[in-house]
Amino acid sequence: MKLLRTIQLDASDSFVFDRAADPGEWAVSGAFAFLNRDILALAGKTRVGFRAGFLGVGSLGRSTLVQIVDATKQDHEDVVGLLTAQLVEHFGAPDLASAREAAKEEVAFAASLCDHPAGVIVAVTRSVEGGSIREAFRSLRPAAQSPSRAFDFVEIVGAEHELDEHLDLATLREGVRP
Repeated sequence: MKLLRTIQLDASDSFVFDRAADPGEWAVSGAFAFLNRDILALAGKTRVGFRAGFLGVGSLGRSTLVQIVDATKQDHEDVVGLLTAQLVEHFGAPDLASAREAAKEEVAFAASLCDHPAGVIVAVTRSVEGGSIREAFRSLRPAAQSPSRAFDFVEIVGAEHELDEHLDLATLREGVRP
């Protein structure tokens, strides 16, 4: 079994998100956090979190990148349990039973993104189309050379579609929307 863990290749997440996820925590897509929000009205760091952030399950922070890692059944149960508690405490789930079902679905979706070998890096881009949230995931393999640096991750192994939006990270740090 494989799951996703947050990874930080540099400090940029702390500049572009309201709250950066802790490195190495379990992660899910986390698009559900935006379901009851006016997505088109999001601005600044919140908009960046919507557009390009995975949700760290423990911190509820965002991470630009996650890594596919091997996980045990106990790891799976732990992340489902933690997400269940977060859904009740922070997202208004009506009860533990419904929160647990939602957490299982979210963790199962995250696991479905792990069809590459452990160590592969995954990025997400979200947009709104026809009133629905659309997610596109890209998987990046480290370049053959060592040691790896952020810009060594160049080979795209999977991309659903090219997106028509340009993301300018330099202006995001300043809170300017492209």
